[in-house]
Amino acid sequence: MGLQSVSLKQSDGQVSSIIPSKIICIGRNYAEHINELGNDIPDEMVVFLKPNSAITNTLCSHLGEPLHYEAELCFMVSDGQFSAVGVGLDMTKRELQTKLKKQGLPWERSKAFDGSALFSEFIAITPDIKDWCFQLTIDNVVTQLGHQQLMMYQPHTILNAVSEFMTLNDGDIVMTGTPKGVSVVTENATFELSLWANVPFTVFEAALSGDKPIEQLCGNPEIVKQWQAK
Repeated sequence: MGLQSVSLKQSDGQVSSIIPSKIICIGRNYAEHINELGNDIPDEMVVFLKPNSAITNTLCSHLGEPLHYEAELCFMVSDGQFSAVGVGLDMTKRELQTKLKKQGLPWERSKAFDGSALFSEFIAITPDIKDWCFQLTIDNVVTQLGHQQLMMYQPHTILNAVSEFMTLNDGDIVMTGTPKGVSVVTENATFELSLWANVPFTVFEAALSGDKPIEQLCGNPEIVKQWQAK
């Protein structure tokens, strides 16, 4: 299998294929997700890696065991900065991960397998854009709704912390963690992941409470990506 690529849309509208050398993942970055899995809040940032071979466009419901989805805000690196944004799914073999954690072993077998990372198109951004909000629907039902302000570690903090011990190459992707709502992938289900920029937290809270759908409050998203689970 050759190296896997993702799409990057530049500010001038041109689209190019980018080959990330690696995917850096931040675990336990949303308090409510930590609680739903019964984990402890860590004293330090949890960082793990996925290889390039993890990237796929196929959403599988089962690879040796049922897979769980985790929707995440993602950034692409260029010149040592976050230069583009997208959304993605961190696929997890939850049963295996639980077993490995109990034994005090690394997670790679449950997190870094082929087909464990799915991404939307990435779009170029400028540093002034903030307050990212993303939503995952499954068969038109909202299952995950996240906002940048819910993160325990903000994007700039993640970038600085990871850069202290690891070289970030141009095209590398950073997945910033998942909010509550993770669960098992159901075969034939339609997954739709959307991203909005500059969403005030009060607007996000209104959507979270069910007052109005996020689409009505924020308009058309910057990014929409669909997958059909197999």
